[in-house]
Amino acid sequence: MDGVPDGVPRVPEQRRPDFTPASPESATTADAQRPAMAATLRFSVLGPVRAWRGDEPVATGSPQQRALLAALLLREGRTATAAELIDALWGEEPPSQALAAVRTYASRLRKVLDPGGEGRRSGGTGAAGPAALVSESGGYAVRGLADGALDLTVAQDLATAAEKARSAGDLCHARATLRRALVLWDGETLAGVPGPYAEAQRVRLEEWRLQLLEARLDMDLEQGCHAEAVSELTALTAAHPLRERLRELLMLALYRSGRQAEALAVYADTRRLLADELGVDPRPGLSELQQRILQADPGLAEPPSPAPEPASAPVRPAQLPATVPDFTGRSAFVRELGGILTSAESRVMAVSALAGIGGVGKTTLAVHVAHQARAAFPDGQLYVDLQGAGARVADPETVLGSFLRALGTADSAIPDSLEERAALYRSVLAGRRVLVLLDNARDAAQVRPLLPGTDGCAALVTSRVRMVDLAGAHLIDLDVMSPDEALALFTTIVGEERVASERKAALDVVAACGFLPLAIRIAASRLAARRTWTVSVLAAKLADERRRLDELQAGDLAVKATFELGYGQLEPAQARAFRLLGLADGPDISLAAAAAVLDLPVEDTEDLLESLVDTSLLESAAPGRYRFHDLVRLYARACAERDELPPSERWSALSRLLDFYLASAAGVYAIERPGDRLVDHLEPTSYPGLRFGNRHAAQDWLYAEAMCLLACVRQSAGQPETLPRAIDMLWAAHDLSESGANSREYEATAEALVGAARSHGLGRAEARALMTLVNVHHVSGRFERAEEEAERAIRLAQESDDLLPVCWARNARGIIALYQNRHTDGEEHLSRAIEHFRALGDRPGEAAALCNLSRIHLATGRTRSAVALAQEGIDIYDVMGNSMRGANARYALGLALTQSGKLDEAADRLQEALEVFRDSRQRLWEGMSLFRLAEVDLAARRAARAAANAEMALTVLRGIGGEWRRGNVLTVLGRALSGIGQTGRAQVCWQEAAGIYEELGSPEAAEVRALLSPVQAA
Repeated sequence: MDGVPDGVPRVPEQRRPDFTPASPESATTADAQRPAMAATLRFSVLGPVRAWRGDEPVATGSPQQRALLAALLLREGRTATAAELIDALWGEEPPSQALAAVRTYASRLRKVLDPGGEGRRSGGTGAAGPAALVSESGGYAVRGLADGALDLTVAQDLATAAEKARSAGDLCHARATLRRALVLWDGETLAGVPGPYAEAQRVRLEEWRLQLLEARLDMDLEQGCHAEAVSELTALTAAHPLRERLRELLMLALYRSGRQAEALAVYADTRRLLADELGVDPRPGLSELQQRILQADPGLAEPPSPAPEPASAPVRPAQLPATVPDFTGRSAFVRELGGILTSAESRVMAVSALAGIGGVGKTTLAVHVAHQARAAFPDGQLYVDLQGAGARVADPETVLGSFLRALGTADSAIPDSLEERAALYRSVLAGRRVLVLLDNARDAAQVRPLLPGTDGCAALVTSRVRMVDLAGAHLIDLDVMSPDEALALFTTIVGEERVASERKAALDVVAACGFLPLAIRIAASRLAARRTWTVSVLAAKLADERRRLDELQAGDLAVKATFELGYGQLEPAQARAFRLLGLADGPDISLAAAAAVLDLPVEDTEDLLESLVDTSLLESAAPGRYRFHDLVRLYARACAERDELPPSERWSALSRLLDFYLASAAGVYAIERPGDRLVDHLEPTSYPGLRFGNRHAAQDWLYAEAMCLLACVRQSAGQPETLPRAIDMLWAAHDLSESGANSREYEATAEALVGAARSHGLGRAEARALMTLVNVHHVSGRFERAEEEAERAIRLAQESDDLLPVCWARNARGIIALYQNRHTDGEEHLSRAIEHFRALGDRPGEAAALCNLSRIHLATGRTRSAVALAQEGIDIYDVMGNSMRGANARYALGLALTQSGKLDEAADRLQEALEVFRDSRQRLWEGMSLFRLAEVDLAARRAARAAANAEMALTVLRGIGGEWRRGNVLTVLGRALSGIGQTGRAQVCWQEAAGIYEELGSPEAAEVRALLSPVQAA
């Protein structure tokens, strides 16, 4: 990374790396005794030339006077002669009175900077007084600046610190430090300052700023933030079209974002631009990157990480579990895996992935092979159970924290984000030979951040799924044992003598076990523990298929005996809590939810749960959260389903939990949407929910409880008595459908509830369940299905005299009709929705329909009434204090103002909406607001800004919004890219958009093809 440009002096390293006014608490006694005018002076040149005394701005005079001040500040205490200053201000043609003018400017600045004359009385050194302009040897200098008093010197310090951190391999710190340096720029350097010296410095400092920016962006890509970097790089390449390093970074960011065609189009655009403007070809680095992209070079997929400085005493973790002493068979796999792992010395990171069903022996084989290969990895072995087969998988971020600690990284040095931890992890492993065993993985996405990514290291992965999308991995499908291997394992555990005399019976046993190693081990362990049994007795027990699974739970029975021993020692209240808590689905349970299940105060519930933790029958997942081990949960449910707990008590416990979640979700909905009538039409609850102090606390609860809440909804769908409440809870929590993180689970749950309501013949409940599904299909861009479901919801709701679903279904059909260009239908649906909402006294619902009607008017050319309708919606929401829905109204008004040509007002309204959506975690609407801002920018001929906003919209909308919306954003992005001269990349965007529209059968396909035609003809 480059440091500072030529001619810009570095400053001593002891300067403060910040540019903030001194706080009152930091003032010394001497400072406190000085008059206010003696407060610390601060200056900025990375933007307009300004000065402050403490927090008060100081007038710096005319442009020429500021030019003199800038020339002196940039010399950092060195004396500038009068001739040098005249040349700096006027160049080769100074005015006749130039020397007198310089003296006048200097005199004025001296009075402004040191009105009390303390600097002069102290001899001009600043040692005992404030900064001052001093005369010396026929010239001038600014002396006595405090540490950190000039923004340029602060930026230089930060750049130096970032360079050192990067050289040491600490990319996280280096990147953050460069961000602090770059934020010091406030517009154009030396803005408005005249003279040749200022112009030369302006060019030089802008070049340095770009160097720092390139270095920071390079580190962004090294830390995996490629998708986020595309937007910024798109804008920068528009502003600096001939800067090839920015183009190179953009190509790499696009490639790593899965946009190879666009990356290659950037090269084509760059080559054409350089030929037209300069008559030259791209530099070798850019051409080489193009070839590597064409060849899909694996080295481009994973960013390199610099090696850290070697520690004096490196930590060598040895985390492998013990191997089983009776390991049997699998010899071919042992040789194959061993060869792959030990080849890491001569290749870039060996990765092997074992896949197979549960109980097939993946972990046993992996641990055995890892122990055999230990000698090839002298720097240590890491191990983690990723819990991929369970309901709550291990978080890669948490695993990386554990690995970094095991490798000797201090807690204080471990960054917060996943990307930064992964980058630091690769840096720490660089130059080492470490084996990483990732056991029981859920999928490749969970594994990728945990791969070392450096020469000499190896990773061994086990999973129930085949990781075909784990690039470069050597895949092994582990099947059940062969009959000979199965018999050998059985014999090793039972003993040669007992098996030899009953070989056929032994073969029957292993065949009944399906040659599955876990089942064989269970069966053999049961037989080995019972000396009076023969192999034939065991074979006979397993011959009954109806009881086979019961007989194959010997290991579980042994564990079950342990559970029973602990369970038998519980007090009655503990035993009841144990049984009831085991009934609830979900990965874990909060303390408040557990209190609902037990129908106890929170304090008493916590005492009971903590006592169960002490018995090891319950785990403390986190403060205020608890979970069962899977087998313990099965045992708890078995206890509850025995005669110990009547069905009525079990049903009541789950009903209270459902009430708790419904009441809490309704509370979240109400606090986010003041005045919305949905909460008045939900099923009544008999158990209270949580109360939230503010909107952020409510949102935090909803998203934290998402998986447990959806699990409770699914569990409640099986009973007609609880199904209506479950449906209402899903409706009240519909923000989860747009979150991205929970969208798929929400959709699957909504589908299940619709089916359950239909099977039970509950028309009213089905209508409400259909409304949750309408929202899901609408958000995903599946408009035909959304229309069908909304039509059925209206019919069912009218039959059951439930007006609320009718209102919202009409509203949904109106906006769907808008998207499908059926404007007459849309206006009819929305007009009727407004009537229905007014009949219910639902003002927020009325406002929503008014805003949607505004968009119908806009699409049919009635811009004036469109603006009025959207403003009417805003007025309603503002009166009720409904900020989130108010953001939707501002979004609608922004669209109307855009079409009316009032672009500045449109941008303001959309920006207001964007800020609310971001604060409310509404990713869909955040992305759509960015998209609409891009449209405003295009209309205002701000193509570079439009491209940046469209790119950000693509990033935010990943995984939500559906392909139709993605096509819309790509179309606008193509227009913006064309506007900044990146026509090849624009063509790629339009081609992708056209493909999306054609696959969906959308009419927009013809419009985009028309955009492509001129480009293709060229």
